[in-house]
Amino acid sequence: MECRGENSISGIVKGQFIRKYTKNRFIWHNELITRYGLNKQDGRESRKTDDMLLLNSTAGFKTDSISNWYYSAKFNFSTQFTNGYAYPNTDIAISKPFAPAYIFLGVGSEYISPDKSLVMYFSPLTDKTTLVLDQKLADQGAFGVDKATYDDLGNLIQHGSKTRTELSILITGQYKKEVLKNINLDTRVSFYTDYLNNFGNIDVNWLMQLDMVVNSHVRASINTNLIYDDDIKSKENIDGTQVTKGPKIQLKQILGVGLSYTF
Repeated sequence: MECRGENSISGIVKGQFIRKYTKNRFIWHNELITRYGLNKQDGRESRKTDDMLLLNSTAGFKTDSISNWYYSAKFNFSTQFTNGYAYPNTDIAISKPFAPAYIFLGVGSEYISPDKSLVMYFSPLTDKTTLVLDQKLADQGAFGVDKATYDDLGNLIQHGSKTRTELSILITGQYKKEVLKNINLDTRVSFYTDYLNNFGNIDVNWLMQLDMVVNSHVRASINTNLIYDDDIKSKENIDGTQVTKGPKIQLKQILGVGLSYTF
């Protein structure tokens, strides 16, 4: 019997910055989340395992001091730091910084539980803007933007659009609590459907993070991220050729142990 193994090394850097402002019945909550991870195995190029830049900002006002409901306005921006690839093909990028980037801006109502562990937001009127600032990806119609048009001979008539705007319903929820001693759960989910394009076709983004505190500087964590977006077409490498497929559920899981610094 012959046993073989492969050496590998991986790492992830995460940052979370939170600022809250409260005055009387007015609140303003700002949050910046960054993550970036790489994995390297013998005989294989470095591969990205995580990449996120996320900014949330919510302002709310409640009409009386005892209510847990707020009239709210929410801003959300997300993109990535570096190019993404359909590995092992690293010659053609399938995503880039600001390609895509997503901007949500809406108004609605928000519920915050008395212990602050549960936050739910409902917006019947949210503007979603998709940015694809790389012209090559925009010409392909990536991430739902209008693709380029060509004549019968394949000559370019008009470049693809770099933006797409939608009007939608947005529902989000977050539950954050210490479920056991030194074990903290942070799970958040969003449901989105566009009024004008395939209304009732719901996009889902569900993130879950479980942090286990070993001591003041060492933590272990489990992260999962499930995404379904009808505008994101999957791509596969078949016999060296990149082939575009239909949308599908994307699931990412990360288990890690690392150092933590809070300030």
